[in-house]
Amino acid sequence: MSGTPILGRDPGTGQCIRVLIEDGTIASIEECEQTTDLWISAGLIDLQVNGYAGFDVNGEDVIPNTVIDLVQAMLATGVTCFAPTIITAPEATILRNLRAIADARKRDSRSAACIPFIHVEGPHISPVDGYRGAHSREFVRPPSLAEFERWQAASGGLVGLVTLSPHFDRSDEYISALVSRGVHVAIGHTHASPEQIQNAVDAGARLSTHLGNGIPQQIARHPNPIWSQLADDRLSASFIADSHHLPAETLKAMVHAKGLERSLLVSDTVALAGMPPGIYTAPIGGRVELSPSGRLSMEGTTTLAGAAIPLVHCIGKAVRMTGRSLSEVLSMATANPGRFACGRGLLQEGVRADLICFRWTGEIAIHDVWLAGELVHQESA
Repeated sequence: MSGTPILGRDPGTGQCIRVLIEDGTIASIEECEQTTDLWISAGLIDLQVNGYAGFDVNGEDVIPNTVIDLVQAMLATGVTCFAPTIITAPEATILRNLRAIADARKRDSRSAACIPFIHVEGPHISPVDGYRGAHSREFVRPPSLAEFERWQAASGGLVGLVTLSPHFDRSDEYISALVSRGVHVAIGHTHASPEQIQNAVDAGARLSTHLGNGIPQQIARHPNPIWSQLADDRLSASFIADSHHLPAETLKAMVHAKGLERSLLVSDTVALAGMPPGIYTAPIGGRVELSPSGRLSMEGTTTLAGAAIPLVHCIGKAVRMTGRSLSEVLSMATANPGRFACGRGLLQEGVRADLICFRWTGEIAIHDVWLAGELVHQESA
């Protein structure tokens, strides 16, 4: 796609710009006098994807083609970079699913381009109800560097983000060991004390996973894990802005407290995301109901059974929930998570051409998607 020009409006200025792609890279960005109803941005980055459109990286039958098909489905939503997320499970299951993802990257160039690393959420999380969320209690276990090394052996070193609870003894040593290996460590699903959280951050943890979720409905007014993580400016925080996991005022206050530059959006989607509304049997949760609004709940209840709204549809919701501009919210889904993904998510000269063009009507409607300069999705297709 050498010498390919793309027109679109800059979300920050509203000005039409011409982006020139050469050899998979953004060669130049110039203002132009032409008009277009399309906007342009760096491709979306989602650091927490359990599955989408029926493709589940935590299922019992994960094979490389599962991951390859998931990549194509994610590209169609404008996500050009994502971390397949494996949750708490027996070690044999985790190893099998890690191998499937690694094999997919070896077989498929788009998978290799789209997946910078794998996110393992658990199994080193709180065993306590509420904090544990939908993770299986029977498979929760303390951190083990020996197990982590087996993960890396199975995946070819692809585990790049680990979410854990630092309430376990010697968590700080485990965190420090992972950070020394170039792995990002996030705090999540935790009932840890303020001191344990501070020790984790001192050891190198730099992210809070879906802050405000993975926590009981009732907790101590103060102290509690939310305040401790919000208050530490060394921690960035990811948020699920699907309008179901966090109320608008909560998301707005948390983004304000954490600061825009340290706020990330994730989808945390499960395999039922992108499927038609209806009643389903899920691997975790049993009988669940997917509503037309995208709320995934235990059948007949309001209890959430996972996230079912892709990141692209969280953008408009986050704009309305926080009162932030489109440009600011896009940064929470591009440049900010990109700091954890090899500096991706930027619309600037000299970087890889992962781009989206879209229509904006208060919601994003994807028109075109480029991955490393290759047009990989078009609205008409």
